[in-house]
Amino acid sequence: MLEAEARAIHDRLLTIDTHIDTGPGFATPALDPGGFTRAQVDLPSMRAGGLDAGFFIVYTGQGPLNEAGYVEARQAAEEKYRGIERMLRGYPERIGMARTADDVRAVAASGRLVGLIGMENAYPLGESVADVQMWVDRGVCYISFTHFGHNQFGASSNPSKANGDQNHDAGLSALGCALVTACNDAGVMIDLSHVGRRTGLEALELSRAPVIASHSGARAVYDNPRNLDDAQLQAIANAGGVAQMVAFRSYVGDVDPAADKALMALRTRLGLNSGAAFQKASPSLLDEYAVERSEIRAAHPDVTLAQFVDHVDHAVKVVGIDHVGLAGDFDGGGGVQGWDGADETFNVTRELLTRGYEEADLAKLWGENILRVMDTVQSMAG
Repeated sequence: MLEAEARAIHDRLLTIDTHIDTGPGFATPALDPGGFTRAQVDLPSMRAGGLDAGFFIVYTGQGPLNEAGYVEARQAAEEKYRGIERMLRGYPERIGMARTADDVRAVAASGRLVGLIGMENAYPLGESVADVQMWVDRGVCYISFTHFGHNQFGASSNPSKANGDQNHDAGLSALGCALVTACNDAGVMIDLSHVGRRTGLEALELSRAPVIASHSGARAVYDNPRNLDDAQLQAIANAGGVAQMVAFRSYVGDVDPAADKALMALRTRLGLNSGAAFQKASPSLLDEYAVERSEIRAAHPDVTLAQFVDHVDHAVKVVGIDHVGLAGDFDGGGGVQGWDGADETFNVTRELLTRGYEEADLAKLWGENILRVMDTVQSMAG
């Protein structure tokens, strides 16, 4: 296929990345998404790569399960939300907020980029599910129950040794069961990325609406606890949901050991050894990290876009084209060689076309599947 034909197809698609993190100081002069930045996603890079829409994430790292921890988590969630809100309010002529699938299509038809909101880790909800509706009213379209580390709702796929977690998935807690019901009632999608296997399957069984995995891989392709095995993929599909394959190096394939060692040394030297450290780091420190990280990756073999698409191929073969989507996890550690930022989004379409996917298939992978699930979940609310 000619490059021009591939680009024409890409331009006709509605492309959605279901997981985009935001850095400290997002949508301030220190990190202004209105211009090109050190981030993997900003408004110019979305335009350059033909990425039409993204779920921007209210992320909270996992802390202690006590009131002090919940207070700090709520503050962190508010900070993330305010950053996304600043972007949407600061550039209304360039990006519009969407809460529904119809909103997404309408904003895109207006010629603007589309911003949606997801919540990664339900930890800030505390010992209640009363705030679910509040977050939905503010635009949150999906909620993932856990992150790295078990919490009050259930088990994580990655227990936290620092938090004293046992390497055991006890499933949904009673509060986790209540959260499933609250999400169904509010019409917000349940996200199974980051949850433990048993916890996720129990949530699936309890939910009366389809669920998603916003950014996970195929475990049969690469064995990592953050990835989904074939039975999990099938369970999501059987419930009408969608699993978004993620372009996160260490979930896609083997990272070169020398590169891994060099990156660990860099993080240690800069004091960036945890997610919390990254969230509290100054913009200048993050700039320094980004430059040196790029130099390290350029000097070593990298996990590739082709390897990422192997995950997509496998998931499609297991559950069918209607239940698979795409995610970058950009600015949260994501990226592979060939799709290492929003500006390289076209490369994904080109690789999929090379493998024989038709335009109708790409429309589903890039957006129609996740929009179908949004519609269904919202129609089943109440």
